[in-house]
Amino acid sequence: MQQPTTASTSRSRTAERVMAAVNRDPLTAPHAFRNDTLLAFVAAALAAGIALLVDGREPDALGWTLLLAAHAPLPWRRRRPLLVLALVVACVAPYHALDNVHSAPTPATYIALYTVAVTGRPLRTVLVGTGVITLSVSVMLTVSAHEALELLKISGWVVAVLFCGVDVRFYRQYVASIVERAERAERTREEEARRRVAEERLRIARDLHDLLAHSITLIGVQTSVAAHVLSADPERLDRETVAKALDDIAETCRGARGELRTTLEVLRAHDAAHDGAGTRGPLPGLDGLPDLAEAARLAGARVEQSVRIRHVPPAVGAAAYRIVQEALTNAVRHAGPGPAVRVELDERAGALHLSVSDDGAGPAAGGTPGFGLVGMRERARSVGGTLDAGPRSGGGFEVTAVLPLTTTGERTG
Repeated sequence: MQQPTTASTSRSRTAERVMAAVNRDPLTAPHAFRNDTLLAFVAAALAAGIALLVDGREPDALGWTLLLAAHAPLPWRRRRPLLVLALVVACVAPYHALDNVHSAPTPATYIALYTVAVTGRPLRTVLVGTGVITLSVSVMLTVSAHEALELLKISGWVVAVLFCGVDVRFYRQYVASIVERAERAERTREEEARRRVAEERLRIARDLHDLLAHSITLIGVQTSVAAHVLSADPERLDRETVAKALDDIAETCRGARGELRTTLEVLRAHDAAHDGAGTRGPLPGLDGLPDLAEAARLAGARVEQSVRIRHVPPAVGAAAYRIVQEALTNAVRHAGPGPAVRVELDERAGALHLSVSDDGAGPAAGGTPGFGLVGMRERARSVGGTLDAGPRSGGGFEVTAVLPLTTTGERTG
């Protein structure tokens, strides 16, 4: 049972080597000169055998010289195919004119013709083939009209060799185009993978910024409230107010911890798929806006909401949630104590129109801009929308966004 398997493997490897040789570009093949030199020796030995064994006039010293000289240019056939063919013909033509064994130089001639066909354009191949046949017939006419007629009859072999070379050339071009398309597709897949990784990193960075900035701002405000109560009148300590502030801080921390865990689970998706633990929670959406408003109220803001839309695509709902979250965080942080904030969401012309405005002082002039506004604009662009933010004419600050309700893709976030 082992011998058939070994023989089959050997045949398979031989076939692979043959196909590799056929598919390989002759101009870039490794060890080309060494292989062509070996081919020239084999062709010369074959020609000598034909000259000795085939009936006809055995070559004299000049005939042997011309016959062997016709094989000398073959090692350079890939580099200079036309020149090699011309040198072969220059040796073969007088050889035939001396009426030696006419079939002896056939291998060298066919090798040179095949090389011209496989390395050049089809038009050049046709012109070269026509020229070689015409020259050969003309030379044979000087020897014998009968020999010329016989050569014309077997010129189909010359045409067959030329067509074989052209066909192999086209096949190699076809294989090269397939390989090139495969490599281009692979590069495209790699670029797409890198782009997706970059987008995912940016999404996670936006989520972490929105979550941490919002939670830390609320905790800071609630801590300030507790500290103020403790220091305002220590002898008449309002324990209930302090306890409520601390409870609000604890609740904010719990909410931040849960959302942070949901956000970071994307980084552990591979492990979760193997151990079956934890899947990503649902995207935040418009149903979470009341919680955002309540958290801002606990931080001292007076929030009014007007939400006249309920059903939106998940990606649009998540983008709207994050924009409102960041806008409320900025209002609590920059608008001053007790700002009045109005949140409005409604549907017009197939788009979600969002507005978050306050009556506070707004960011300090000349301050270093953070990532909040950049993140909000990226959120809007991620679903094909737009966002504007700036001071209001009557005082305060306003963030407006238009998010189309028909998105081209479900981008999370």
